[in-house]
Amino acid sequence: MKKIFSKRYVSRMVVAASLVMGVTTSANAQSSFGVDLGADLVSGYVWRGVYQAGSGVSVQPSLGLSYKGFSLKAWGSTSLAEGFKELDLSLGYSVKGFSVGITDYWWAGQGASFYSDYMNTHLFEATVGYHFGEKFPLFLSWSTMFAGNLDKVDGERKYSSYVELGYDFSIKTVDLTFAVGAAPWEAPAWLAPKWGGKGFQVSNVSLKASKEIRITKSYALPIFVQAIASPAMDDACLVFGISF
Repeated sequence: MKKIFSKRYVSRMVVAASLVMGVTTSANAQSSFGVDLGADLVSGYVWRGVYQAGSGVSVQPSLGLSYKGFSLKAWGSTSLAEGFKELDLSLGYSVKGFSVGITDYWWAGQGASFYSDYMNTHLFEATVGYHFGEKFPLFLSWSTMFAGNLDKVDGERKYSSYVELGYDFSIKTVDLTFAVGAAPWEAPAWLAPKWGGKGFQVSNVSLKASKEIRITKSYALPIFVQAIASPAMDDACLVFGISF
């Protein structure tokens, strides 16, 4: 459930994401074609304030291609012990601070069909976002599920949605992001039925702190800690991660 837009540039979505520290290489120095790859090792998997049951300690790799504002990305999460598996594919476009994207989520898990029952095991979401720039690093995004059976209740589509507002800042050598996210109405696709029928609800209030730990003169290891509170779920989490 990684966002198309990055945490800092909302190109967060992905989602937002934003969480993966990408390594970019140029396929042609005179073109804008890029390849992004990276991975996170996280102590737990929390998405939009909701802990993903069965995830535990997870590896979350990503691979992306970009060209002149367009991006095609794959992001996944695999539990090291509990068998949780997810694969998300996203297509996006960004220009200046504005971004749009579509994400195909698949988190049915190991052993579930990926191809043969596509519309029943996948969810599809559209996202629009805007980042106001480095001088005023406020970002906002709106995401709505528009296809997939997990968005339906008694056969009726609910258009499960998520809106997020965030702000990036730094204190000394630590980069921080504060974000607040909410479901504007019932959101059964990503909030458990017990909670998803309550209408408007704040599901994510988070503060993420990132910094680099110097290992050698030429290499520093990026780490992060994210404190997350979910009023909608009556839950809270503290996640540690290492980026590669």
